[in-house]
Amino acid sequence: MTTLNKTDMVAHIAEIADLSKAAAKRALDALLEGITDALCAGDQVTFVGFGTFKTADRKAREGRNPLTGAKIQIAAKRVPVFKAGKQLKDEVDS
Repeated sequence: MTTLNKTDMVAHIAEIADLSKAAAKRALDALLEGITDALCAGDQVTFVGFGTFKTADRKAREGRNPLTGAKIQIAAKRVPVFKAGKQLKDEVDS
């Protein structure tokens, strides 16, 4: 298994869309910024067949320090969540 990083994705977008790498990078940056802005505003972003980006509220909870075993309080926070769509799940499964 390999990891695809942003540089690899920019090169892939440039090749598939017949764009320069600079244009592909601007397009990818714009997409990521749009998703981030929507999530920060409390909105969700849905790409039919691919999936949905949204936020979820995580409650405060008690945890343990793995080194000392001491109890610690973990604060509540809002976290990003991605739920894969049916088409993406089917593609990955095949």
